[in-house]
Amino acid sequence: MKWLKNLYVQVLVGIVLGILMGAFWPAEAVPLKTLGVAFVNAVKMLIAPIIFCTVVHGIAGMGDLKKLGSVGWKALVYFEVVTTVALVIGLMVARVVQPGSGMHMNPAEIVLSAEDQKDFDTYTKAGEKVTVVGHLMQIIPKTFVSAFSEGEILQVLLIAILSGVALARMGHHARPVVDLLHAVSQMFFGIVGIVTKAAPLAAFGAMAFVIGKYGFGALGNLMLLMGCVYLTCVLFVFVVLGAIAWWNGFSLWKVLKHIKEELLLTLGTSSSEAALPGLMRKMEKSGCSQGVVGIVLPAGYSFNLDGTSIYLTMAALFVAQATDTPLSLAQELGILGILLLTSKGAAAVTGGGFITLAATLGATHTIPVAGLALILGIDRFLSEARAITNLIGNTLAMLVVAKWENEFDAEKGKMLLR
Repeated sequence: MKWLKNLYVQVLVGIVLGILMGAFWPAEAVPLKTLGVAFVNAVKMLIAPIIFCTVVHGIAGMGDLKKLGSVGWKALVYFEVVTTVALVIGLMVARVVQPGSGMHMNPAEIVLSAEDQKDFDTYTKAGEKVTVVGHLMQIIPKTFVSAFSEGEILQVLLIAILSGVALARMGHHARPVVDLLHAVSQMFFGIVGIVTKAAPLAAFGAMAFVIGKYGFGALGNLMLLMGCVYLTCVLFVFVVLGAIAWWNGFSLWKVLKHIKEELLLTLGTSSSEAALPGLMRKMEKSGCSQGVVGIVLPAGYSFNLDGTSIYLTMAALFVAQATDTPLSLAQELGILGILLLTSKGAAAVTGGGFITLAATLGATHTIPVAGLALILGIDRFLSEARAITNLIGNTLAMLVVAKWENEFDAEKGKMLLR
């Protein structure tokens, strides 16, 4: 029974048992949400210090600060191009399939449970506060410590880059600090290894909650939207990302096989953040330099959300179609333009995409924000598709940028090459 000791198998068993628990004992399954939430919170507590130590050590060890700038701008260009493709694909599929057509829903007549209404109000109010200027200002923390206490990835990344540059300019005088940060990062990765042992239990609890609360039969007409999102994400991964991988000498299938534990963890918790620490460590061991891993992966979690981009355009048009809101081609392109900005602020945690969608619909002044209540019930199901696509997209982005910068060790990473 050696196969039961494999984390991949344990998480898979947890997901299956969670589905069964939610299907046959829904009332008892709903409270199990706490298991998934506790695990994600435990991992998130470690992300900020891991990113800080990894990025500072990577930049300080890189020596050549021009290399840092080269990695940064290439990563941002890659992020913008690929996410724009994802947005356009989502828009085109929603226009052709029209999953919301024929529903003729009046947002004012949609009745939600007290708990769902509370969640809906929270998301929409947060969406009202989302602005372009707000996104930019959010990158700068109030204090050095607040970036870590609030767990804001971009703020921690900014502080880490500044600290790494400062240490790199200090030369050999910075060696004791760099060595200390490396030792501290190893300690945090050790904690991640301990916490990750609870992943099967977390996957069980999170999946039991989703199935127990929303079930399978309650999805009704929304199944078409779910099918469109899942199918589009699959096609995007194997066609668009597959082509990018092939063009750069990687095998997408081998990459997916290599990160199967992280993919299952993301599926079970509906959050790609839960897999970030383990993914960073795995990619370093697979031939990517620490500096590239530390910069590209954390930045990708805010700027390279391919799955979220697909979801945003499809969900926006779904709400318009379901509420009989006519949109001209110019208005659809306007939505695309807004999403080019707002999608870069979508958090990689559960609910972040919904908040960004609320902000986008509010900015259009055309599609009723209240129509989002239509998809609130299936948002958890949709979050799994976009989280997994986000994870795959960021993994490939890091490999591609590392290879562009000659920071990929082909010998260590030969299991990923085609």
